[in-house]
Amino acid sequence: MSKPRIGLLGTGPWAELAHAPALAGHTGIEFSGVWGRRPEAAAALAAAHGTTAHSGEAGLDALFAESDAIAFALPPDIQAPLAARAAAAGCHLLMDKPVATTVAAAREVADAVASAGVSSVVFCTLRFAADTAGWIDEQAAKGGWFTAHAYWLGSLYGESADDSPFAESPWRREKGGLWDVGPHALSVLIPLLGDVTEVTAVRSEPDLTHLVLRHTSGAASSAALSLSAPKEGGGTGIEVRGEHGVAALPESVSDPVDSFRNAIDALLESVRTGQPHGCDARFGLRLTEILTEAEERAAARAKE
Repeated sequence: MSKPRIGLLGTGPWAELAHAPALAGHTGIEFSGVWGRRPEAAAALAAAHGTTAHSGEAGLDALFAESDAIAFALPPDIQAPLAARAAAAGCHLLMDKPVATTVAAAREVADAVASAGVSSVVFCTLRFAADTAGWIDEQAAKGGWFTAHAYWLGSLYGESADDSPFAESPWRREKGGLWDVGPHALSVLIPLLGDVTEVTAVRSEPDLTHLVLRHTSGAASSAALSLSAPKEGGGTGIEVRGEHGVAALPESVSDPVDSFRNAIDALLESVRTGQPHGCDARFGLRLTEILTEAEERAAARAKE
């Protein structure tokens, strides 16, 4: 049988650092092409990885026709309608988080996946990084957790921020840590404690959101999320406490290329078995629902 063909939409920093190298280096698939909103960027990225460049509406249709699956490295609200379109064309989806920043757009993607009968995976990094994915599975299997606390304090926009290509991202600057790093925290808390049933949120400027969450297991968790923390005070961690004691998420040192390669494997496995992955489009929709509720509650509290 021929190898599955996977195309890539997007030519930005994440596409250059992770998506394109992982697709080009994966021995089990054919990297079928790159589509970009800027033709020159698509041509450069495609040439660097030995594949075909596409742009414009005709290029989208051509890449969909030449691919069995599409990977996305696009801003969420550009990703969502194109993902729904790719699913309708019969392509499986490997999306970035968040799937979208509106519930309607995320639901459109999930419904398109269901209607087309295609498989989907959302690249929540911790769920695919080798040094954290196993820990999450292990703690979820144990159960009995009483509470958890997550903090994801980046300094992308802090006063002492390092130069980063991601700082040029308009959607990150607009939506802040809640939407950029919130999906990472939720992608760990939900499998450990169950779905979120209640959300409390408080935001302080320039960009720090505190969440308190109640889960279906009866446990409560909290999270502190920011992209504007002082570099000296930033960091990432998740800790759970319960009948088994205390467990802390290992510090991830995985190469993002390896993590994305694992996400490709997860999509291929879902296609092969027909079984939904735990981080699929429906889970992506749920993340958007929770983050939207948190944003609304934080805004309402700020007006009190």
